[in-house]
Amino acid sequence: MPENHFGETVAAHYDDPGDPMFAPEAIDPVVDFLAELAGGGRALELGIGTGRIALPLSQRGVRVHGIDLSEAMVARLRAKTDEIEVVIGDFATTRVDGTFRLAYLVYNTIQNLTTQDAQVACFENVAAHLEPGGCFVIEVGLPDLKGEKLRIFDFSDTHIGIDEYDVAQQGLISHHYTKRGG
Repeated sequence: MPENHFGETVAAHYDDPGDPMFAPEAIDPVVDFLAELAGGGRALELGIGTGRIALPLSQRGVRVHGIDLSEAMVARLRAKTDEIEVVIGDFATTRVDGTFRLAYLVYNTIQNLTTQDAQVACFENVAAHLEPGGCFVIEVGLPDLKGEKLRIFDFSDTHIGIDEYDVAQQGLISHHYTKRGG
């Protein structure tokens, strides 16, 4: 994943309070589930970004660590808290100290690994981080395409979002057209 994909332009708008992915009804069930799996142990978030899940999980007493490639996204997280340790790097291969009761990849983040080799490396990396009996959670949406190649997921006055699916290669590209200013 190139650094500029989640660079300052995306980071600046990522925590938009009007975005439904930041609403409590979207976050709370995920955090509840992860907190239960962590069971008082440490958690490792792969692709921690700005802390959408890590912050509320940490506030519930789970010691969260993270890995992310985007310095811009992590800077936003660090502006919110210094309680969460984050390592800048590719979450498929970057190692951090210690072992964890829980490792997780949420909100389709696994799709940033666009090759089978990268996905296998990620699973190997997680296996090296988990303590015996630990859990690895992946959250990813499975589209019901019905033969479509394109699907509009947002159409508003300021943004049009279109997902382009390549079923044969199991790929997805999201296109974003954003109107800013005037």
